[in-house]
Amino acid sequence: MSQTAPPNSYFPVPRELRYCTQCASPLTRRIPPDDTRVRDLCEQCGAIHYQNPRMVVGTIPVWEGRVLLCKRAIEPRYGYWTLPAGFMELGESSAQGAERETLEEAGLSMEATRLFSVIDIPQADQVHVFFLGQVADPTLSPGLETLEAGWVAEADIPWSEIAFRTVSLTLEYYFSDRRRGSFDVHYAALPPRR
Repeated sequence: MSQTAPPNSYFPVPRELRYCTQCASPLTRRIPPDDTRVRDLCEQCGAIHYQNPRMVVGTIPVWEGRVLLCKRAIEPRYGYWTLPAGFMELGESSAQGAERETLEEAGLSMEATRLFSVIDIPQADQVHVFFLGQVADPTLSPGLETLEAGWVAEADIPWSEIAFRTVSLTLEYYFSDRRRGSFDVHYAALPPRR
């Protein structure tokens, strides 16, 4: 017999789903047998609807010592600067997703060759992954999600106008590694904002 979720459970409760994606029956919410977390369950067909973090993948394009920044034309953070990145799609690797997002947002073809940063954001149910890569042609052609894109020197980074903490942190890692002359893989878990 499964138990109901304790009211002050350590684990965050995922958003509630209403209907089963397998048979369209109403779902119930409880902890399944041999599990530790609240799940949406279908009593009709037995399906358990797991909810997992979403992957955001992106790149750090570099050309002649400058990094590519894109000014967002969409919410959240409309009008703020970011590295080209977005949600990974089904059927693609994380590197392929990062390359696709770079092409969609900046019109830049590049090859993602090296994992650079992995940043967990548990409070947003996301993991952000950035890659270094090879840029063959620096020509930019921003897409619909980008107001403008440009190659920016470290001294000209608009730090107060960077859209996301993961992007600021990744840029800080990048410039620090570049000064040191050696690039590492970086990991962080961001605490909630206070």
